[in-house]
Amino acid sequence: MNYSTFPRTLRILHTEAATTFGGQEHRIYKEMLAMRERGHYLEAVCQPGAHLVGRLRQQGFCVHEVKMPGLGGFVRGAVRVTRILREGSFDVLNTHSRMDTILAAVAGRIARTPLIVRTRHLAIPPGSLLSYTVLPHRVIAISEHVRELLLDRGVAPNKVATVMTAINVPKPVEASTLHAELGLNRDAIIIGSVGHMRTQKGHAELIAATVPLLDTYPNLHLVIAGRGEPLLSELRSQVAAARLNTRIHLLGQRDDVVNLLCGFNIFALATQIEALGTSFIEAAACGVPLVGTKVGGVPEIVKDGVNGFLVELHGQDQLRSVLRRLVADPALRRAMGQAAQDQIRSDKRFSVAFMAAAMEEAYFTWLQEQAGPR
Repeated sequence: MNYSTFPRTLRILHTEAATTFGGQEHRIYKEMLAMRERGHYLEAVCQPGAHLVGRLRQQGFCVHEVKMPGLGGFVRGAVRVTRILREGSFDVLNTHSRMDTILAAVAGRIARTPLIVRTRHLAIPPGSLLSYTVLPHRVIAISEHVRELLLDRGVAPNKVATVMTAINVPKPVEASTLHAELGLNRDAIIIGSVGHMRTQKGHAELIAATVPLLDTYPNLHLVIAGRGEPLLSELRSQVAAARLNTRIHLLGQRDDVVNLLCGFNIFALATQIEALGTSFIEAAACGVPLVGTKVGGVPEIVKDGVNGFLVELHGQDQLRSVLRRLVADPALRRAMGQAAQDQIRSDKRFSVAFMAAAMEEAYFTWLQEQAGPR
């Protein structure tokens, strides 16, 4: 089959072993929707009960539920995915986590699927190359940082491409309801953060860096939104014990993220590990100055001194210092917020439409390479 002729509708099967819904699963969701808009046909394989199952089915996608853990799960799952690939005549198998990669890529090899791709979402060095160079044909990295980790591990440069995780660039709301919801005056300054509540996201460090500023600036507040137990309950208990409930607001899961971001004066996340950081991209798109750590792919978004500030990992004094500088200087906040918004809106790599086009180009290029000369 010749894959060099454009345009052509591809049949693509995504697999994901995770049952929660975080940045990785959101990438899959956005990518599948955008690729369908470009005319391609997509299905997914997920574990039973995964959050991604319901979300994709709500959008009309066919989702196969396959148990994956354990030897029995692997064997039965590989047999079933082989059947799905053969019956669906899929051109591309795109895996995402280690468990589903090993299971589905074995199935893909048995079914002779023309192209098997592994997307790498993590900001840590990969372990075994089995799920990067032996089973899949090619690899997608979601940031340049992730790509460098793959190259350092031994993945050949011509077998890995970077396609950044992007966002549907939002239209900022004219007037956020956040101040009214919290009972704050319009002159209140809000340091905010939105994201899944995990220890490595550094929420505790952000709180610790902000607390001393609350005495100096009576109109300063910290707002953190996101789901994730037990960390959320632990932080709520700490804030209550310190009697700071009226100044530090832990909102839990929210669906009005753009509304929240447009109510922030500063976006801050003291993350300890980050492949890219789509929360920074979303905040920047809403014109909010950024504060992040010099880890992973964060410096690919946060330009120190331009659209915000970068601080060293666990540099709590430095974090407090740059927060103080932004809190005290409204003009600096406005300038950096504008620079952040201009960057996102002018760089096509941050749009979901470009992400889908880049994935399409990678698929077609690699399919042609796999097919060989005609």
